[in-house]
Amino acid sequence: MNGGLHPGLVEDRRDSVAVLRIEREEALGALSRGMVEALESYLGGLARDGSVRALVLTGTGKGFIAGADIGEYDGVTQAAFDDYQRLSRRTFDALEALPQPTIAAVNGYALGGGFEVALACDLIVASTVARFGLPEIKLGLLPGGGGTQRLPRAIGTRAAKELVLTGRFMRPDEAERRGLLVAVAEPDELMPAALDLAERLAAGAPLAIREGKRLIDDGVQASLPTGLALEQRVLSNLYATDDAREGIRAFLEKREPRFGGR
Repeated sequence: MNGGLHPGLVEDRRDSVAVLRIEREEALGALSRGMVEALESYLGGLARDGSVRALVLTGTGKGFIAGADIGEYDGVTQAAFDDYQRLSRRTFDALEALPQPTIAAVNGYALGGGFEVALACDLIVASTVARFGLPEIKLGLLPGGGGTQRLPRAIGTRAAKELVLTGRFMRPDEAERRGLLVAVAEPDELMPAALDLAERLAAGAPLAIREGKRLIDDGVQASLPTGLALEQRVLSNLYATDDAREGIRAFLEKREPRFGGR
């Protein structure tokens, strides 16, 4: 189902899991301005949708998202270029800030803004034919959607500098070795693997998952004492929830818990 989405974005709901597919195969999934605007709007709605407990984002054909539509850069004014970069940052930040856990199922080329989209997701699974890269340096530019900031936080500064300053592509085995990926699958097994992971996340305690995601994201930006204090406060609040009472009771009764998100 697509509703009012941009034609390049197709959504499928599978119980409490949403799958959003980039469908612009002829351009390897390159994001036009209209697609980024539609994605920003979609993410705003998803953040308020309590029926969705996990999101899988994927592409079509040989491309996951092959970055921005570079044709839209040619000849535009400085003001228009800067406005597009602000739009992209807002959108990628909104993806990272979603309360639901997010999975990038990278089926092909994840380049430039596409790699930045994957980095804004909580977890990445990739096909054996996927490729990752930030090739903006070859245009005399640099990443503008978080690549120079999220990548070094994920793999370290020296490794990130080498990738950003050379613009070379990274294979899935290297990305997995550097800790970027949680799984690598053959192309026909990619979506089953991503959906299995999403369904396991969706079946978990939604309040605890939401807070765990936030704790890790906020904690890596804070000092250790600040992060530990926040962890204790969040844990105390969770203990007062119906979900915690249900989880403890289910454990003692040796049955599967039925979490309601309260």
